[in-house]
Amino acid sequence: MSDTNAPDDAESHPTESVWMSTTEPTSYPPLDGDGEADVVVVGGGITGLTAATRLSEEGADVAVVESGRIVEGVTGRTTAKLTLQHGLIYDHLRSEFGAEKARRYADANQEAIETVKERVDRYDIDCDFDRTAAYTYTESTEKRAKISDEVDAATALDIPAAFVEDTPLPFDVEAAIRVEDQARFHPRKYLLALAETVEDAGNDIFEGTKATEIKSGDRNRVVTDRGTLTADAVVVATHFPILDHRLFFSRLYPHRSYVVTIRTDDAPTEGMYYRAEEPERTIRTKVAGEDDLLIVGGEGHKTGHGDSKERYRRLERYADEQFEVESMPYRWSTQDYGTPDRIPFVGRAGPGTDGVYVGTGFGGWGMTNGTAAGELLADLALGRSNPYEGVYDPTRVSKSSAKKAVKENTQVAKEFVEGWAEGLLGSGTVTPPAGESRIVRHDGKPYGLYRDEDGELHAVSAVCTHMDCIVKWNAAEKSWDCPCHGSRFEVDGDVIDGPAVEGLSNPGTQE
Repeated sequence: MSDTNAPDDAESHPTESVWMSTTEPTSYPPLDGDGEADVVVVGGGITGLTAATRLSEEGADVAVVESGRIVEGVTGRTTAKLTLQHGLIYDHLRSEFGAEKARRYADANQEAIETVKERVDRYDIDCDFDRTAAYTYTESTEKRAKISDEVDAATALDIPAAFVEDTPLPFDVEAAIRVEDQARFHPRKYLLALAETVEDAGNDIFEGTKATEIKSGDRNRVVTDRGTLTADAVVVATHFPILDHRLFFSRLYPHRSYVVTIRTDDAPTEGMYYRAEEPERTIRTKVAGEDDLLIVGGEGHKTGHGDSKERYRRLERYADEQFEVESMPYRWSTQDYGTPDRIPFVGRAGPGTDGVYVGTGFGGWGMTNGTAAGELLADLALGRSNPYEGVYDPTRVSKSSAKKAVKENTQVAKEFVEGWAEGLLGSGTVTPPAGESRIVRHDGKPYGLYRDEDGELHAVSAVCTHMDCIVKWNAAEKSWDCPCHGSRFEVDGDVIDGPAVEGLSNPGTQE
């Protein structure tokens, strides 16, 4: 234990990921007018760039469209674990869907690891790719049986899993499942190299180009703020689909989680770790190729709920209790969407959308699921079958998923009512002091006010442009977050995360 309680240089880099800090920013041009391609890929994260790479390898003419910069969103803020072990999932999947589908889910994710390794070798990518074991563990005697059940399920599905009571961690665990031959890597180094191969093959990557609409027809059209791209097929890999014909907003649940990195002499050099109990913890060793740098993550919660600053403080205290902390050089948060049954939705976008395909709902396990999704989406765009279509089919329904959907949407309705009650009965037009925020009422409408540390007041409509819920202030990330469906906005209203496509309006535009 040490006296270190805060990240190095926390004020100037409060939420910077190690992956962003250790790579150069990209500078691909924006779209300039209308154009055509065989396939347009919307989104420049691991799913989109995997699909674009596969399509490029198959000789397709590809255009990638990214609203910001590629690999700076969720993929740039991951813990970068390549593993088929997604918590205690296989006992659940075997019970929910049967052994065959559970086995195919495992196969899809293990194959994703091999796909990454094959491309690392093919393109000679220096991205710190390293094989290691993955552990899911518990420190609770009450959860020991859950670990045992998961090992039984995994081994029955031909997953090379073992029940262990000791791990390389510098603290005791009650029990763990260990799966060999998993991997860790530097996701930005890997994906930026893939982007170069896509461009070198004569394809286009457009940054700073926001897709606003997808129009289906004999040929599909992707409408952006800088022109329209026409294509035979469209792959939508935007974290939350900008095209929602399948009502994904009612079947995807936004979730934020937090990460600190620590520099320590007692970091295990082997293994990746996930604690399958509350509060959940994730530990990733050998970060960015450094043996003494360790990721410690967790403190997840539904978007728009809870104190983000306190979540960081809890992680910092936990890390300080478990390791000899020398410093905490990075911290960041991320957002992902989960599905009712814990399997992503990957496939056709919905009725009336021939040639448009989506991948979403990775539930915090996007490095392998995103890779598997990218390969699947590329096959669909090429008109080919894929062995994992049935696993990720967005039309699937189960009893437990229906129950969860009802529960989650009841909570959304409650958030909607409570948010509007607060907004309409709020504090009038009293403005906040420096560094604070407030929801106020003006002319019968709710607004969000934030005064920055320099004293400048930022004002936006507090009504989310997706489905009119009232947003809440996220003090750690300095953003307005929707507690209903997870949309997030900058202090001046620009969209950070969907499902919202339009930003929060400025009060000066209100009538």
